[in-house]
Amino acid sequence: QVQLVESGGGSVQSGGSLRLSCVVSGFSYYGNCAAWFRQAPGKEREGVAFSKLGVGRTSYSDSVKGRFTISLDNTRNVVYLQMTSLKPEDTGTYYCAAATCGSEIPMLPSRYPYWGQGTQVTVSS
Repeated sequence: QVQLVESGGGSVQSGGSLRLSCVVSGFSYYGNCAAWFRQAPGKEREGVAFSKLGVGRTSYSDSVKGRFTISLDNTRNVVYLQMTSLKPEDTGTYYCAAATCGSEIPMLPSRYPYWGQGTQVTVSS
């Protein structure tokens, strides 16, 4: 049984930093793909950061590029999303997701069969 659990969400002032964690059981991130998505109230879920973990391939949405970093702790099988220079528009529920993949990193939510429960991030002015 695959289970993903996010943590690290909270409230932060604009310009601050936050690190989200996603621990997975029953699935190995290494060599496969992991991603972080977010969803603001009344908005569709959007991809934020994607990675073919273990091979150094990453991709970010234009809105977070240069501010967010996705990484993997191989030993503990934990995926992180380091967020810096946070803006109010970054506010939303953040979800980690995992999928088996080949050379191409999937970008659509439907491609990811495994999801966490989400963690709330609120950025105030």
